[in-house]
Amino acid sequence: MSRGERSNAAEVGGECRPPSDPYRWVRYSCGQRLMRFAAYLAAGIAVYGSLRTVNVFWPWVHDAPREILDLVRRMLPPSGAELPQILEAMVETLNIATIGTLIAIVLALPVAYIAAANVSPHRLLLWLGKVIVVSSRSVDTLIWALLFVAIFGTGPVAGFMAIAFRSIGFLGKLLAEAIEEIDWGPIEALQAAGASRGHILVYGIVPQVGPTFMAVTILRWDVNIRESTVLGLVGAGGIGFVLQVAIDMFRWNTVATVLIAVLAMVFDAELVTGLVRRRII
Repeated sequence: MSRGERSNAAEVGGECRPPSDPYRWVRYSCGQRLMRFAAYLAAGIAVYGSLRTVNVFWPWVHDAPREILDLVRRMLPPSGAELPQILEAMVETLNIATIGTLIAIVLALPVAYIAAANVSPHRLLLWLGKVIVVSSRSVDTLIWALLFVAIFGTGPVAGFMAIAFRSIGFLGKLLAEAIEEIDWGPIEALQAAGASRGHILVYGIVPQVGPTFMAVTILRWDVNIRESTVLGLVGAGGIGFVLQVAIDMFRWNTVATVLIAVLAMVFDAELVTGLVRRRII
């Protein structure tokens, strides 16, 4: 900040001080303070308008702490009567996440290739890849699950298809960005040697994006495990179905057991993905 700006920005008791003392620094000028106040005021008005729009029933909000304590009392102690069924549902959830991730990898690789601006064979294919990436990422996993439940019926097939179609955009976008950032020197050397497009892909592009591909795949599998735990709520299989049935039947002790099982599975998946990243990447 220049001497003149310090003079204009100086303040005493919250008011702008005349430029008689140009050497005392303050953080914001009068105009900046007014802009910040206007921004805070606009944010407050937006929050107030949002609360009025959603029609919050405030007596229920005030009563929420008491209801939470009552629900926790009903959940304790967790019930082990349905533990075999819960373990079977956990295995199904893990399978849904794994199969869905594998399908997404197979479908995302060509999408990433045509969505990368520096290697896409044609401009139309580039836009097609962009549309696929955006479409996949724009639709939530539960929405995909609802669509595939309508197609395949309830069960794990709808679950891993929802996981796959949601993951295509994530994997395709990050891999396409990795391809766009590769070093073009090896590619030019292969082109000068008369290598085909397939050889350029295998020997010039894949070795450079390999670490990114492994990291992104492991990360997505970890995310898919978390997302697959709730797919059963819409009939797409997994432990979410057991949770929904327990809630509908008011078996709160079983609900507690399911929540503990989900927490344990997610925690173990985090440990496994961390170990794999350290070993492979």
